[in-house]
Amino acid sequence: MDPRERPIYMISIAAELVGMHPQTLRMYEQKGLVRPKRTPGGTRLYSEADVERLRIIQRLTGELGLNLAGVELVLRLEDELRRAHARIERLQEQLREEVQKVHKQYRRDLVLYREERLPDIRPTQRE
Repeated sequence: MDPRERPIYMISIAAELVGMHPQTLRMYEQKGLVRPKRTPGGTRLYSEADVERLRIIQRLTGELGLNLAGVELVLRLEDELRRAHARIERLQEQLREEVQKVHKQYRRDLVLYREERLPDIRPTQRE
């Protein structure tokens, strides 16, 4: 698990870190903008990634003036972009592995060619 995804902050701490009211965090969760983990007892636990997401929401609403529908769209597009980048990285790694396999295979299949010297059969001057 990515260390940034580890749930560590209770709602009151997460709210304090981002300068929001805990009720705002509950509303964002209800709207699906943030998804904190839950303890077996139901306590919300926020990760560093969740806190960063809350800060992004705060910037989008405060600085850019987006409403929550706009924030939802921006976050969804960012999530899709992040997944696409991860898929591209996986595909690039698979391609590198395949290229290495091909290189190993053709190196194994190559046979060293040495030109053999044939005797000179041209007539000599004495003949």
